[in-house]
Amino acid sequence: MSIRTPLARVRGLGAAKDGTHHWWLQRVTAVILIPLTLWFVISLLAISHADYATFQQWLSNPIRAGLMATLLVATFYHASLGMQVIYEDYVRPEGAKVAALLVTQFVLFVLGAISVIAVLKVALGG
Repeated sequence: MSIRTPLARVRGLGAAKDGTHHWWLQRVTAVILIPLTLWFVISLLAISHADYATFQQWLSNPIRAGLMATLLVATFYHASLGMQVIYEDYVRPEGAKVAALLVTQFVLFVLGAISVIAVLKVALGG
């Protein structure tokens, strides 16, 4: 016995089988962000009184530049995942939801790309 209506069975409507993947990605990015954020805060405290040249020399280390880029990518991706859930749960009608998702993902992608390029520019001495 099924709890789905006959019309839903004919149309093949049901669970999208995508929610678990999205949920896991949110959790993975959150776990990745914990040590990266701690590293970032501790690093900022350590170089808080440095001038630009000292900061550039500090960021020119490939490990630090890689950690900074990873922090930025994970942050913007995590924000995108979180905003998607908020829009899907609370925004109606469907057109407004799709528009909000597209605008938010575009803005977060552009901001993430600009941030990573800025880190690379400073790290490479540009």
